[in-house]
Amino acid sequence: MQVLRLQPGDALTLFDGEGGEYPATVARMGRSEVVVEVSAHDPVERTASRVVHLAVGMPANDRMDWLVEKATELGVASIQPLHTAHGVLRLNSERADKKVAHWQAIAVSACEQCGQNRVPLIHPVRSLAEWLPTLPQDTPDELRGVLSLAPGTRACAEVANDALRRAYMLSGPEGGLSAQEEALALSVGFVPLTLGNRILRAETAALAALVILAT
Repeated sequence: MQVLRLQPGDALTLFDGEGGEYPATVARMGRSEVVVEVSAHDPVERTASRVVHLAVGMPANDRMDWLVEKATELGVASIQPLHTAHGVLRLNSERADKKVAHWQAIAVSACEQCGQNRVPLIHPVRSLAEWLPTLPQDTPDELRGVLSLAPGTRACAEVANDALRRAYMLSGPEGGLSAQEEALALSVGFVPLTLGNRILRAETAALAALVILAT
């Protein structure tokens, strides 16, 4: 990996994660600090055309890290990690807090890499029953979908119409959501959606839905 060594006079771009960016120039470098001259705020936006929030049953090992990184690059607005019945990854309160901080740092790094200037929020780990009541009042230009293998589901691409402004997409872990979890989501207005005939990995399915809905 190439390491860039900045020197006084070098140009760089700064962002605070809230949108837009600041052209800057390195003015002085010391052992423990770097002083930069910051220019006027540039309100450029690189967010996705639609606001998409992902709620995912956490996949195991480093797959959640990968999901957070790629979802950030693809323009996700926020990610809700979920404890689910069939999920392999189980975190107690202390470990969950550390993981969320770790995932948030991954999101920041991904923004630095891809030029995304709004950092997605990684929410605290919750169960599905804890997360659903936190959702705001739904609106006519909003989609709430759950990826499902049940018969009679609609294709995700069919619902990604021009009038859609915001979407909440719920996706299960490696073993999928339980029947009870899926029924709970449907009972509060989520619609069952499919990505096609192939069975995708948990992290792939969430990202595929994001690509369809965010563009």
